[in-house]
Amino acid sequence: MIERRTAQRHRVFKGGTITFENNGIACTVRNMSAGGAAIDLDAPVTLPQSFTLSIARDDFVRKCRTVWRSDKRVGLAFVQ
Repeated sequence: MIERRTAQRHRVFKGGTITFENNGIACTVRNMSAGGAAIDLDAPVTLPQSFTLSIARDDFVRKCRTVWRSDKRVGLAFVQ
């Protein structure tokens, strides 16, 4: 597999929330870099083109877009 990331991701295990259209869905953040993250969802969910990822304990909030998806795991890119 060809590595396309511009920044190395670091493994994490943090509770997060993705929000869109006044909906909040719990997720687990599995890895992160300056440019994106991978999250696990409890169930497959249809996500909009863009949404917000929040990690409350780190006071972290970023706008995101989906880059790839595999069942309940979703790869995100942070939007500037």
